[in-house]
Amino acid sequence: MNISVVIPLLNEKESLKELYDWIAKVMQSNHFSYEIIFIDDGSTDGSWQQIETLSKHDPNVKGIRFLKNFGKSQALHAGFSKAKGEVVITMDADLQDNPEEIPELYKMIVNDNFDLVSGWKKKRYDNKLTKNLPSKLFNWAARKTSGVKLNDFNCGLKAYHNNVVKHINVNGEMHRYIPVLAKNAGFLKIGEKVVQHQARKYGETKFGMDRFVNGFLDLITIWFISRFGKRPMHLFGALGVIMFAIGLSFAFYLGVDKLFFHPYGRLITQRPQFYISLVTMIIGSQFFVAGFLGEIILRNTPDKKRYLIKKELNF
Repeated sequence: MNISVVIPLLNEKESLKELYDWIAKVMQSNHFSYEIIFIDDGSTDGSWQQIETLSKHDPNVKGIRFLKNFGKSQALHAGFSKAKGEVVITMDADLQDNPEEIPELYKMIVNDNFDLVSGWKKKRYDNKLTKNLPSKLFNWAARKTSGVKLNDFNCGLKAYHNNVVKHINVNGEMHRYIPVLAKNAGFLKIGEKVVQHQARKYGETKFGMDRFVNGFLDLITIWFISRFGKRPMHLFGALGVIMFAIGLSFAFYLGVDKLFFHPYGRLITQRPQFYISLVTMIIGSQFFVAGFLGEIILRNTPDKKRYLIKKELNF
């Protein structure tokens, strides 16, 4: 199979038929063998019934229905686990991503040997104040922190080699950082393509300003995980040793000063340096223990499923 199109969605009933027709037209005109995987992330507007109708009409349409809303990352994870195509395309269900971009994205993966190609919505139709400016700041921070030189981390239209989606673990709210996850997994050939962005045709966006706050918090998380996720002792142990060394130095200074320079002066416990020494050694010990516990937890935590599937179609 050439292409798997993975589409997570939440309450997008009005756009699904139009999106399906558009994708099918592109696939058939380019003679691709394909599957379209819709992941219903707890919709309440009849989106699943629309997916059932489409799947009965076309066996290339497949559906996964979550028991409730688990989030876009979990939806992508479920879609990736089922995808069979050589190239996996992700896109949003709101018709803002253009399926006409799919053939070129496919060629960049197959012919140019990219592991991942991310779309770049260079010209956007979103509100400049509430979306464009925060998005630019967010993308700048993501580039500086991750080292992945992309202009648009948030674009839902991306193409992956099948090998990539089978070896990355998308969880929490990390769908924004799939290119970073891919890089950390060893998939280094990451490209970017300017894609057409379209104004939303039906309904309202499911994301507000809080997604940028969450995005920055997730950025800190992924920076920590990428550097210390497999070796927490390297961070906490180092901090613990530094803090303990500072405290020990103060204690040594107080001891030498008392024994050789001011034997009849104030008691050590009456000097502020004593409490600095005590507190820093305690904090250092706590950091060290935190790193040790992190190593134990890391080695003994089994993989846990992060979502529950209610129903599947055509798998």
